[in-house]
Amino acid sequence: MASFLAKLEARIKAANSLLCVGLDPHSAELDEDSADGAFRFCEMLIEQTKHVAAAYKPNAAFFEAYGAQGAIVLEKVLALVPQDIPIVLDAKRGDIGSTSDAYARSAFTTLGCDSVTVSPYLGGDSIAPFLKDPSKGVFVLCKTSNPGSQDVQALQIEGGEPLYVHVAKLCCNVWAKDHGNAGLVVGATDVKALETLRAAVPDAWFLSPGIGAQGGDLDAALKAGLRADGLGMLLPISRGISKAANPKEAAEEFVNKINIQRSAKIGADGPAP
Repeated sequence: MASFLAKLEARIKAANSLLCVGLDPHSAELDEDSADGAFRFCEMLIEQTKHVAAAYKPNAAFFEAYGAQGAIVLEKVLALVPQDIPIVLDAKRGDIGSTSDAYARSAFTTLGCDSVTVSPYLGGDSIAPFLKDPSKGVFVLCKTSNPGSQDVQALQIEGGEPLYVHVAKLCCNVWAKDHGNAGLVVGATDVKALETLRAAVPDAWFLSPGIGAQGGDLDAALKAGLRADGLGMLLPISRGISKAANPKEAAEEFVNKINIQRSAKIGADGPAP
């Protein structure tokens, strides 16, 4: 079975896209504030964007808010995603080992997702259950897109580096060293952090939310975070697509803008060795 990153990179090549479409059924955007309304919302987005989506990122919270029916709808939404498109379950899991085992089973076996977002703050044993299967992956919260990320993630530790750099090195060089199936959540709203982390972990994959409703600068984020080969970043966009008058056109426009920067990056740095 192919590794998680192999599946992701194959889809990126096939779609010529780094766009990760967020499936966030906010109640205010639904035609009906219900689990069925959430399903119709996600069904529309998948239908409008599946030709350009490198991945989909359903946010578990918006489904869980509808209780048992929401859980059923989440499974129905996941079944709509074409098999060759990776699914990143945005659930921000992380707990002691036995609980993380159950969370991993839920995300990977029960729901069939390809990867899940996880919190690093219980340490390596809380992440290990998610990393056992190389065909599955995680994106570890590192430097998130919200303003409050500065409260803890940017604290200076011994030696003078920010805590988020320490987390990145642990994730990429220690916790995931066996299978290389971990990436980092690095907000597109913090260009300096993107630059710093790209230097610290040059080969890592970043999941970089913050473009669109959160006000991140797409061009600046891509210049800072892309690898020399024009890869290494997955750009989740939710409301920037779902709230557009024409979601299909909005998704295509984002992909075109991203690819302009990818071409510029490859041209500036030369082809990958």
